[in-house]
Amino acid sequence: MALNPAEFIAKWRKSSLTESAASQEHFLDLCALLGHPTPAAADPEGASFTFERGAAKRGGGDGWADVWKKGFFGWEYKGKHKDLDAAVFAAYGWDPAMGDEEILEKLLALNLERAREQSWPRTQPGKRRTSNAER
Repeated sequence: MALNPAEFIAKWRKSSLTESAASQEHFLDLCALLGHPTPAAADPEGASFTFERGAAKRGGGDGWADVWKKGFFGWEYKGKHKDLDAAVFAAYGWDPAMGDEEILEKLLALNLERAREQSWPRTQPGKRRTSNAER
């Protein structure tokens, strides 16, 4: 069933369900809203897109992702009014007492690592990227 934005907002604004009671239905509704295949429709075996997947934390250790899509995201739901900062620190394995400058340094390092993994910009090693003017 497709949802429009107003229906999605109306449904979830009045919800008082717990995180565990709401997370999968919320994600399925989000898929309907965005026209994206649900995990089971896209991956019936759950090998690359599924609910409740064990996942390694960036800072070390293991955790769980409420929704996981290989190579794209691990999605962790939190109930209304939960401390999202604490959840982010836990996901990365970072000390919640870190200052803003250290947080920004770590985020920059993660972004640079991700860019290297994706070979961004997409050039071949040893080849100089040309500008539009040189083409």
